[in-house]
Formats: sequence, C-alpha cells, structure tokens
Amino acid sequence: MTTAPDPAAAQHARQVADAILYEGYLLYPYRATAQKNQERFQFGVLMPPGYAQVDPNEPAASQTECILEGKASAELTATVRFLQVQRRTVLAAPDFAEVSSLRAGGTEYTPWDEAAEREEQVTAQVSELLDGGVEVPFTVPGGVGEEDLAGPDGELAGRLVRRREALSAVIRLTADRLPGPYGALRIRLVLANRTEPAGTLARRADGLPFALIAAHSLICVPGGRFLSMTDPPEWAAPAVRECANTGTWPVLAGPAGCTELILSSPVILYDHPEIAAESAGQLYDSTEIDEILTLRTLTLTDAEKQEARATDPRAAELMDRLDHLPPEMLERMHGAIRYLRPASRAGAGADSGPGPDPSLPGQAPWWDPGADQSVSPQTDHVVIAGVRIARGSRVRMCPGRRRADAQDLFLAGRTALVEAVLSDVDGQVHLALIPDDDPAADLQRSHGRFLYFSPDEVTPIGAAS
Repeated sequence: MTTAPDPAAAQHARQVADAILYEGYLLYPYRATAQKNQERFQFGVLMPPGYAQVDPNEPAASQTECILEGKASAELTATVRFLQVQRRTVLAAPDFAEVSSLRAGGTEYTPWDEAAEREEQVTAQVSELLDGGVEVPFTVPGGVGEEDLAGPDGELAGRLVRRREALSAVIRLTADRLPGPYGALRIRLVLANRTEPAGTLARRADGLPFALIAAHSLICVPGGRFLSMTDPPEWAAPAVRECANTGTWPVLAGPAGCTELILSSPVILYDHPEIAAESAGQLYDSTEIDEILTLRTLTLTDAEKQEARATDPRAAELMDRLDHLPPEMLERMHGAIRYLRPASRAGAGADSGPGPDPSLPGQAPWWDPGADQSVSPQTDHVVIAGVRIARGSRVRMCPGRRRADAQDLFLAGRTALVEAVLSDVDGQVHLALIPDDDPAADLQRSHGRFLYFSPDEVTPIGAAS
C-alpha cells in the first residue's frame, strides 16, 4: 500500500523550489531601467518551439533522468512548476493611452513583466512508467485583467492592464529497469513547451510571454529511495553517468536523510539544499549572498528605490523590508560559517603537543580561536630553515612557481611582517603578511586584509619580536 509523503519533507523541498521559481525574477538594483533587468528570466526558460529560428540555444524542452530503488507497485507523483509572464501596461485617464509612468494614490506605476505561478501534477504507478510510460498534455489559459487606479481625490487616474498568453505543454514520464542484480530503475521526466504563437517572434522579449519560465519539477515516490546523482553508491555510478539531464540538475530534496524526493532544478544545487537560516526574506537572486544583495540594495538612492517600487509589488515589498531591516538581522548574515569539519591543532610547530580533539562532545569548534585553545593564530608558529616564525617575525617574500598572480612579480624580494600563522581545513599552513613598505598597513590590519603565503614562499630575516 502506498504511503503519503512526509509533509515536513515536502514543505522543506518546496521552500527551496520557491527560491528557484523566482531566481532571476528581479535583478538588483531592481530598477526597470537597470541594464541587468533588460534581460530577465535567465534560468529554466522553455521557449515555444518556433523560437529556435531566432535562437537555437533556447530550448523548448527539458529532460530529467534519475535512479530509483523502488517497487513497480509504488506510486510516483511529479509536480511541474513554472512562471507564466503577465505583461503589464499602464494607461492614463481620461483617454487611457499607454504611458511609461503614472502616479496614483501616492504610488508610482511603470510597465513591467510580472509573473503568475503555475503548477501541474501527474501521478502514476511505476509499473505504468515501465509499460510505455504516460503522457499528459496540459494548457494554461490566457486572459486579460484590469485594475483601476484612483487619484488623490478618488477620481479615476488610470488603469493597469495585465495580459497573459495561452500556453500549451506536455509532461512525459517513463521508466527503464537497469541491468544487474539490484533492480534499480531509471526514471525519466520530459517537460516540453508546445505553444504555437500566432505572431512573429523576432527577439527574446517576443518569446517570453509564450514560455515556461523557471521550470523545475519535484518527483516523489513515498517509500522509494532515490540515489544521489552527485555521490551515488559505487554499484550505481555507471548508471548515473549514463543519465541524460538536459536543462536540469536533479538532487535529493528535503532534509538530510530523506530519499523519497527529487528536486530537478535549472540551477546547480547540492543534495538536500536549504534556505539559509540568516536569510531575512526572498531576494529573487538566491544563488547570490544575502549580505551582498542587501548592502547593494541599501546603497540605492531614494529616487532609485522609488523606481524599483514602481516595477512590481514584490520589488516594493523588498525595498520596504530592507529599509527597516534591524541591525541584528544584518549582523546574522555577516561571517556565517558552514560545512566545516573538525581539524587537528592549527598551525602548531613540530615541538607542540597535540591539542584537544574538537570532534569530541563538549569541545569547542576549531574555527573559534576565542573558544578553542588548540587554535591561536596570534601565537602559533612554524619553523622555516630552522627559524621559528610567528606573529611579529619579519620575512622576505619569494613567490613560488605555483603562484599564478602577476602581481607576485612586484612582491618578490620585498620584506613583510607576519601578522598570523593560520591553518586551513586540509592542515596546510599559511602566513598572513603585510609588506613593510605598505603605506596603508594600518588600514589593512584594521580590516584584516593580508597577503597569504606558504612557508616555502618566504625566507626568515629575523626572529619574532
């Protein structure tokens, strides 16, 4: 008997899928006139087939292939999600002619390509997919919507008109049983745009109203076990390599340990992706860093922010949220560290004894020098040519051949002060240096900006002070 998917796991996967859905929807600095916003919707765009004559690099279909361990009687549900362009024009009263900008009720409005969320779902038994598969065509109706805009005295100031074109597409699901004793299955999902526009498509802006945008899928088999496509078990590695994924990147979805969900994304992700806990809200460019996007948005002038608000309600909400972002929320974004594993004593000299094992319960994380006594960049040392080098030592920089930065030519032979002895997660030692003749040495030191050299790229010229 088929069991229902875990609601918590499904919700976890949908949070990431929502971020993908709006990836590239607004590109900072979010103004309609910004150069970046002249080419939006970069990811997961399935154009109508006729657009291939304009640009053959814009596909009309995507294909997902992944490996499943499951019974033929299991039930598979594929949920396809995408955006449909909703082209907004602005009309001004009393003649309702199109205008490039209109202020009504204290709010400014400009023409903009909004988007409406769409979702289609197909459910079938795995046995059906093995027996020829299923094909489910679907349509998304077009339409026109109007919204009247009132002036300061309640009079009709203008109107917003939103137009959506009808879309036609198909979902095809098939499965093949893999050879060998394991009984695994290759699941294939094809999403194809079949829309045939009546007019001529001459440029990308002409094709977007007929496209499936940010198209991605969630595939669920309750009780089944999808294999990781990035780190499969050894026996499944050849089958994974043979999978053909076009315009998609399937990863295990849901929290760690969940194997019944696959998220097939138009952007490259890792297994079990998550929304950062520090994120204060959707920034519509989720593969970027929240802190960078937030700081960049806060630098906009009042006029630029007003222009951004005029494009889209989502942009207006974003501006309002960031304008009132508490300082502690911004601090949470700065310096967040993830994916670090325990390490042995960092930067210790050969004569140093072993420090506490940070992998043991109750030990501090190795990356926190204030809490973990096994790490001390201020006092750790390394021995170079029989000389103890630590913070305060002076060295001569001799960039090695492995360094590829042309600026190293200007550093060769110059002397520098060692500010810290550091060690990375692989146990490699690095020296943080500031050149002796750097006129901005105090500024660099206050900001923690150093030159990093390996021990074999310096020669000692004095003991530590």
